[in-house]
Amino acid sequence: MRYLIKEGIIVSSQGQEKGDILIQDEKILQVGQGLSPGDEETEVIDGTGKYIFPGFIDTHTHFDLDAGDFHTADDFYTGTKAAVAGGTTTVLDFTTQEKGQTLKEALDAWHALADGKSSCDYGFHMSITDWNQEVRAELTDMTRLGVTSYKLYMTYDHLMVDDRRIMEILEAVEQEKGIIGVHCENHGIIARLIAREKGAGRGERILSHPRSRPAEAEAEAIHRLLVIAGLAGTPVNIVHLSTALGLQEVEAARRKGQQVFVETCPQYLALEESVYERPGFEGAAFVCSPPIRTRKDVDSLWQAVGQGRLDMLGTDHCSFHMASQKIQGLKDFTRIPNGLPGVEHRPVLFYSLGVVKERATVEEMCRLLSERPAKLFGMYPKKGAVAPGSDADLVIWDPDARWTIRAADQVQAADYTPYEGLEVQGRAATVFLRGEIVARDGKVCRERKGQYVSRGPRQV
Repeated sequence: MRYLIKEGIIVSSQGQEKGDILIQDEKILQVGQGLSPGDEETEVIDGTGKYIFPGFIDTHTHFDLDAGDFHTADDFYTGTKAAVAGGTTTVLDFTTQEKGQTLKEALDAWHALADGKSSCDYGFHMSITDWNQEVRAELTDMTRLGVTSYKLYMTYDHLMVDDRRIMEILEAVEQEKGIIGVHCENHGIIARLIAREKGAGRGERILSHPRSRPAEAEAEAIHRLLVIAGLAGTPVNIVHLSTALGLQEVEAARRKGQQVFVETCPQYLALEESVYERPGFEGAAFVCSPPIRTRKDVDSLWQAVGQGRLDMLGTDHCSFHMASQKIQGLKDFTRIPNGLPGVEHRPVLFYSLGVVKERATVEEMCRLLSERPAKLFGMYPKKGAVAPGSDADLVIWDPDARWTIRAADQVQAADYTPYEGLEVQGRAATVFLRGEIVARDGKVCRERKGQYVSRGPRQV
């Protein structure tokens, strides 16, 4: 099938230009002005007044995740449908190596969850929890299989690795020209503050969740990680940055010449800590880790966005039902499963709260949601670019659409959205995945078209 998008505003990180895009089969064939359909079978789409973005990439999802006592509401079927409905054409999900498991066994398990079910393209980060020489020897095989990014945890008893192993893994992955993302929170501080909250009789208080995971716990872990990475001589990626204190640690390291990449999430740009003080059990809807922060933190992150100091906007989509799952923490805040849904609404949240409010430009939207992730995670220019030869992953964005986010209307499976009732502007009017139209105006019209993306080394 051939499509010709006429007179759209084509966006890159470097600027915007009115032009036409000719699509044939899975690829972009031509980009220019005054392009001709070439034959009667080419479908012409009027892009007048609309932005044309390269398909958005979500760098941080958790679909079909077994979280011990709970299983996420979204699997790869519902989660990737929600992604394309909002304009995201590629997700990077996290495989988790269990103790005693090889990396290949973990990767195979996630392929079984995603293959044949996904409605957008997908790749995998590999979470390493059990490091040894046998696992070290597997890294070359992971590169061959298209896995070039990894994750480490500095907290959670069953996931965390110690400082020595963090340094060893950083050095080993650097030899593969890969990149490691790290969940930075100080495990000991959190454990002690949880004990303090419960000891004071505040175990039922939802506000105890952010109180037990303060900004200092994130900032200390970031500082420690950056010291380790500096000694290892490797770049590193900070996932879901949430605080001004953490950002200060990043900037201090950058001033010393370290290469540090930073991801934040829409919840840290759109919400404030007061959500935990909502009446009754309502605040449980917002329990995630790191938690929602203060207005000062929100403002600091937006300032960093506007100045181009962040690298990507992932969602950390990890959805649970309020009625049947989050409610299990009614008497104990540590039993509330951590995570929020967000993969469907990430683009419109950034556009409404960033571009419309003049905190960010459409060029920055393209950089954070598409181009920079594609380069960092070894997919550019196959993904992340509107250029001849690139995959025809495109979002025709209607900047004038106005609507209200409601759980009743969403595609993602969770029984709520943290953005309920938020009036937003902008919408993915038409979404192309490798040359096929898969969604229109928030509704999925073609399912299960996603393919695995085998990725190369980082390009930044």
